[in-house]
Amino acid sequence: MPNSLAWRRFALILILGSLALRLVFAGSVEMLPEETYYWSYARHLDMGYLDHPPMVAWLVSAGTWVFGQNEFGVRIGALLCGLITSLYIYRLTRNLFGDAAALAAVLLASMLPFFFLSGLLLTPDSPMTAAWAASLYYLERALIAQQRHAWWRAGIALGLGMFSKYSIALLGLVTVVFMAWDAPSRRWFRRPEPYLAAAIAAAIFSPVIIWNAQHEWASFAFQTSRRLAEPPQFATHKLLGSMLALITPTGFVAVTLTRRLAENPRQARLMGLALLLPLVVFALFSLRHEVKLDWTGATWLAALPALGCSMLGLDTVGVPWRTWLRVAWPPTLVLLALLYIGLLYYLVLGLPAVAYSKHIETTPVGWPDLSNRMLSVATEAGQRSGQAPLIVGMDRYAIASEIAFYATRARGALLQTSNSVLFDGVGLMYQRWTPPCSQAGRNLLLVAWDAGELNDALLEPKVERLGPIQEEALRRDGRFVRHYYHRMAYNYRHASCEK
Repeated sequence: MPNSLAWRRFALILILGSLALRLVFAGSVEMLPEETYYWSYARHLDMGYLDHPPMVAWLVSAGTWVFGQNEFGVRIGALLCGLITSLYIYRLTRNLFGDAAALAAVLLASMLPFFFLSGLLLTPDSPMTAAWAASLYYLERALIAQQRHAWWRAGIALGLGMFSKYSIALLGLVTVVFMAWDAPSRRWFRRPEPYLAAAIAAAIFSPVIIWNAQHEWASFAFQTSRRLAEPPQFATHKLLGSMLALITPTGFVAVTLTRRLAENPRQARLMGLALLLPLVVFALFSLRHEVKLDWTGATWLAALPALGCSMLGLDTVGVPWRTWLRVAWPPTLVLLALLYIGLLYYLVLGLPAVAYSKHIETTPVGWPDLSNRMLSVATEAGQRSGQAPLIVGMDRYAIASEIAFYATRARGALLQTSNSVLFDGVGLMYQRWTPPCSQAGRNLLLVAWDAGELNDALLEPKVERLGPIQEEALRRDGRFVRHYYHRMAYNYRHASCEK
């Protein structure tokens, strides 16, 4: 099977099909709130943000500069990052197991849920995953193949990864632990190359450090002390569930049954450490803290070479299990392909007799209609009062970011929006983009999913007067999605501005 023409054709069809799906639908699936929030980053280009480092913003800025303020312009960066990830996984797996396994690993990097989505939807995971794959490749070349020049390339990859998302710092810890554990690698402690790599990574990451120093270490605190200060809760079951979702049950079984993650014992030790050490960190954290679905995603890059071998019926514990995995992988991948096609078709055109989900925060259908309607309401209010109101989404960022994106796309001009920070809600970056005092005296158009978020007791202390609450029915192509609510608030004021 590894060298059969039929298998290679099967792999190439799915790889190219996955790429074609992403190319076709990248410009037609409505934006997720996270993506429009990162698009808002790009409207305020900086060297750091509260939630993440700035790479995602710079990718959005470059993509929209070339392709315009549209979905494809935002997501082209994710597509390119997916290709880079596949390139480095191919090269890494070829070093570990040979050409046949390398093609299988690229197939998995194209089809497994985490990698398919990170190569379609632009989030900080997209560039971080590409940098993680490059870092693994160059670290293997430096530590196992003893290539001195690979160190500075690993430093560049790690620096770009840190410029994308902080969690790739775990690979630095993996490197140090491996050098201490692996006898032949201890000599690198006495060589300048690893320190040069660390210096290069630090230099690339330094603008983020400077930004944090200038902003009271806000981002570092947001990602560390804030999370640690949250009320304790057990979330290990959620972590396990996320693993099954990100690499499928077949992939999870294959990882647990793999004898080693490379043919060479030292390579296997490096890949095993690169997989297990981050997973242990996340598992320990989950014992008392909430976890996010995507956290372990890039970690599975270290397992893709071995998973590719399991697809070929190689290198797993016991012949029956090898046979089961070899048989299980093709239908798993075909089922994933059908699932992706069905989901993307549903998001763009809908499915007969299948209602749209009302949770458009996670199933994006209806955002352009909501944006156009609120833009019309704001225009009418501005004509009546002589002052264009600021549109304010009364949630964390979804409403404000989506309305701003689709209004900008429709008008060809940037639209400023804000979020619940004006009423002492969670501000995130809107705290800096639209601080309450900067909006004093403005009229506001408040938009919420729940009428209770627009109640008088919450709003009256900060405005002169309020208009009535209006209920709207959100529709997509004439099909009902959900209700939402809006009302006008006049002459905004905030107690902090009066001191």
